[in-house]
Amino acid sequence: MEILIDIEAKERKSYKIYIEDLKKLNFSNKVAIITNPTVAKFHLQRAIDAIDAPQIEIIEVPDGEEYKNIDTVLTILDKLFQAKFDRKSTLIALGGGVIGDMTGFTASMYQRGIDFIQMPTTLLSQVDASVGGKTGVNNQYGKNLIGAFYQPKGVYIDPAFLDTLPPREFAAGIAEVIKMAVMFDFDFYNFLKDANFNSKDDVISIIAKSVKLKADVVNKDEKESGIRAVLNYGHTFGHVVENLTNYSKYLHGEAVAIGMVMANELAVSLGLLSKEEAEDIKELLKKSNLPTTFKIDNIEDFYEHFYLDKKSSNGSIAFILPNGKIGSNIIKRDIPKNLVIEALQNFRNN
Repeated sequence: MEILIDIEAKERKSYKIYIEDLKKLNFSNKVAIITNPTVAKFHLQRAIDAIDAPQIEIIEVPDGEEYKNIDTVLTILDKLFQAKFDRKSTLIALGGGVIGDMTGFTASMYQRGIDFIQMPTTLLSQVDASVGGKTGVNNQYGKNLIGAFYQPKGVYIDPAFLDTLPPREFAAGIAEVIKMAVMFDFDFYNFLKDANFNSKDDVISIIAKSVKLKADVVNKDEKESGIRAVLNYGHTFGHVVENLTNYSKYLHGEAVAIGMVMANELAVSLGLLSKEEAEDIKELLKKSNLPTTFKIDNIEDFYEHFYLDKKSSNGSIAFILPNGKIGSNIIKRDIPKNLVIEALQNFRNN
């Protein structure tokens, strides 16, 4: 199956997303596979066997969100310089969203930009992170605050990579799938409620539908000036949860799940979502083995973290919320602080 990314811009940026068994990839110049020890143990040889190139460098970086920082990127850059990579070389991101984000960001900077390819090995990266060209790293102020929009030359999604994925990582990917369904597609949401996540056919259908939804949004809005911001449903709150727990307690998808529950509380208080629908979404998250509770110790501090969100501007916080029903969305920038605080009060005693 092939899905086309064809961004509407003066500079045409087109590439394909392949959802199929990994096939032979041919390169005429040097290639570097960026991965981590966990992924390398299971999938590195499979990737190497699929690559035909005059030289293949393997660059392993530590595993974990806490290593998604500028120091790790500098380490990758240093290894590329040592191996004498040039502007015709290619980087391959073999791993989850962390590896994909850092590899893409590194590619955007090395000699002012070289090609990179996404080879996502987690469900979260297959359905979301590998598609659309968002790259970057975290710092002490927040998540992905240093980065660039830089599109890959292709995305190769092999569902077989998921065979070794731990259940917790799989659930984190389902969080991103639920996010897209709640925002854009009520029928897809209903499909997820009855889906068998242990069925290969259902999982492939979930990947394909999610990628199509994401591709449609990216084609319309590459740099998040409009509709693409809607894909951050659950993230405004979830990024704060990650930051306050030092990116070590929750996987990204788990934090997004908590963030969706928080966003829904706000939507209910604003009359944008019924309590029944909010509870229905929460139950689907629970069924998917995702966390739905979080104890906020300092609500004022939690609120102040919103101002570090990339979607906020001129002192206005952008909240992405369901709008009237599941499958519809709205970006709200004018919500009084007291109403947000009231919604957050529901998480004081979780």
